[in-house]
Amino acid sequence: MSPHADRTRNRAELGHRLRYAARHPGRIAPHVRRTARDLWLRARHRDHVAYYRAVMASDAARDPRAAVGSRNNERWLALGAMQFDYLLRHGLRPDHHMLEIGCGNLRAGWRFIDHLDSGHYYGIDISPDILVHAKRTLVERGLQSKLPHLTMTDDLTLDFLPDEHFHVVHAHSVFSHSPPEVIDECLAHVGRVLRPGGWFDFTFDRTEGREHQVLREDFYYRTETLTALAASHGLEAAFMSDWEELPHGQSKIRVLRPATARGSRARREDVGPAPADGPDAGHTDG
Repeated sequence: MSPHADRTRNRAELGHRLRYAARHPGRIAPHVRRTARDLWLRARHRDHVAYYRAVMASDAARDPRAAVGSRNNERWLALGAMQFDYLLRHGLRPDHHMLEIGCGNLRAGWRFIDHLDSGHYYGIDISPDILVHAKRTLVERGLQSKLPHLTMTDDLTLDFLPDEHFHVVHAHSVFSHSPPEVIDECLAHVGRVLRPGGWFDFTFDRTEGREHQVLREDFYYRTETLTALAASHGLEAAFMSDWEELPHGQSKIRVLRPATARGSRARREDVGPAPADGPDAGHTDG
């Protein structure tokens, strides 16, 4: 999506879908096939995580790069570099411990693994199929000695991870595919695994109109909905305006665990800089 695209439009409305089909007739047949596939998968998997795991299995079987939202290898590399460079500019250090939620096939993850000290990267994903491709990426990049953790998960309670362990948590193009209850579950638990003063960056598909979803795969949220949800769990959230300057259609929010949480005296400079100031509001590459 262009930075100047209309963020008030509702992609679920029939009128928008008909206009889109008229402008892009070659995409009608693939959309019909995807709709039929998704209806069949939803009938078999009522739980959203199980449903989306099946979607990823289907997509990864055809093209593991396309399954994580990259239309070709060049775009896969560019999107990974964009995520890595952004966090590097915001203070990600080799000695930091990092959790990547929805690590996929390590599009950005292999760069984080290479940058971080051995054993400091922990990637989780709901899809065993995509994690197989993550391990292949690890081998292709010769990063076995960095001993990253790659783990499948069934939910976002993060209950198998230790308290106050991660300086940085990162979720790129995860909440854009998540209903509100999944996002709420993550925000309810991420503060526990963050070090005091640590931060959690996530991207999302932003709308300034009515919130909506398409095929239960793409979810569009208003910024204030997500920042309020974070606040309800005692977290501070800020819209990252500097991310908007990059060629990516999704927006980004940074969630902070207050440095005073649980009586800790940790200082912010131990984990990185404060978020950029930004506005309160506002289907893309993943």
